Amino acid sequence: MTSFSDLGLIEPLQRALAQDDYSQPTPIQAQAIPSLLEGRDLLGIAQTGTGKTAAFALPLLHRLAESRRRPAPRTVRLLVLAPTRELAVQIHDSFGRYGRHLRMSRATVMGGVGHAPQIRAIARGVDVLVATPGRLLDLMASGHVRFDALEAFVLDEADRMFDMGFLPALKRIVAALPAERQTLLFSATMPEAIKGLAQGLLRDPVQVSVAPVSATAERVDQKVMFVQKADKRPLLAALLETPEIEKAIVFTRTKHGADRLAEQLDRHGVPSDAIHGNRSQGQRQRALNGFRHGRLRILVATDIAARGVDVAGVTHVINYDLPNEPETYVHRIGRTARAGAEGVALSFCDNEEIGFLREIEKLIRQRVPIDAEHPFHAPHIAGAHRGEAGRRQGAGKGRPQHRGKRPGRPEYQDRQDRHDRQDRPSRPPRAA
Repeated sequence: MTSFSDLGLIEPLQRALAQDDYSQPTPIQAQAIPSLLEGRDLLGIAQTGTGKTAAFALPLLHRLAESRRRPAPRTVRLLVLAPTRELAVQIHDSFGRYGRHLRMSRATVMGGVGHAPQIRAIARGVDVLVATPGRLLDLMASGHVRFDALEAFVLDEADRMFDMGFLPALKRIVAALPAERQTLLFSATMPEAIKGLAQGLLRDPVQVSVAPVSATAERVDQKVMFVQKADKRPLLAALLETPEIEKAIVFTRTKHGADRLAEQLDRHGVPSDAIHGNRSQGQRQRALNGFRHGRLRILVATDIAARGVDVAGVTHVINYDLPNEPETYVHRIGRTARAGAEGVALSFCDNEEIGFLREIEKLIRQRVPIDAEHPFHAPHIAGAHRGEAGRRQGAGKGRPQHRGKRPGRPEYQDRQDRHDRQDRPSRPPRAA
């Protein structure tokens, strides 16, 4: 089996890995690191939890250390673009951990915090800049950051960027980058739009693929609970009376719903907080830290937390509202059963969400087992789901299947990051 010592990384990086007790690379690390050390472009199809951050951070830190250049004022040697603030902070911290024995400067620019500290951080030039698209465009427009000395560019979670409406911003950023650079693109899924983006960004890339999105986490015990909408809250309260749920992320579809649910749980003696796009960066970070360090038992989240938030010891994921994008289900339940642990994913399904469940089961290519033993089981909703499945199996090949309007898509969809003004670029002033 390959070990990190076989990959040819410089000694300071190997020392940092040894201090964190890392000896065996994950599959994506073993596949990607050798090619990236050779300077190849890379297309990586991988979800969070596969070790992809180390897969690009380690070889790129190796490259920066080997070239021994000092960044000029306001310049960047490595740019990593992430869709959300939480993911940007996590990547920034990972570079600090892996590069602890290297003299590498790094900074993060993102919405939700003041411009001035970020401007000061990059004024002298930085080796590694991790950014969200909107704030980066603001700093580019005001002349506070330059890319003429850029050596490498990483686009992480490209499909999430596309879903959040960042494609125009991304194109403007890429247009400002030098043609001669090493480019890495990572995406959990590979729809046609991302394939086209990859073709325009990458030159003769090596492709690595780990854990396709249709394969849900093997160590996650999945269950669906059919319940009337009005009974969801008492069902959650009943579940939280069991000691098995030690640390859980509860997903809602709306920001208002997340706030209301967290407040109600907290009032009833279950330490909880909410995280979503309308909360300030400080509020979000406090909630994450409280959850990470055990002060909170429950983190109520919209899908801003479905990717990029890696908290150890999450025993349960509870889909209080089913997501209206089936891929999001896979990312949500991937918040548990990490680092070799096991986990449980419980999904509430009311009458309006049967279509969402149908699409999820189609994506994961399996039926989600039904838990009919809970006190709020709604047999008529379970029956409607079975009937829908039967009609679908019996549909003739030549007869198009009727697809009803899916509630919540897109008019009720919670695109919280897409409308998060703090992560969007401000409009530049008009010329006089």
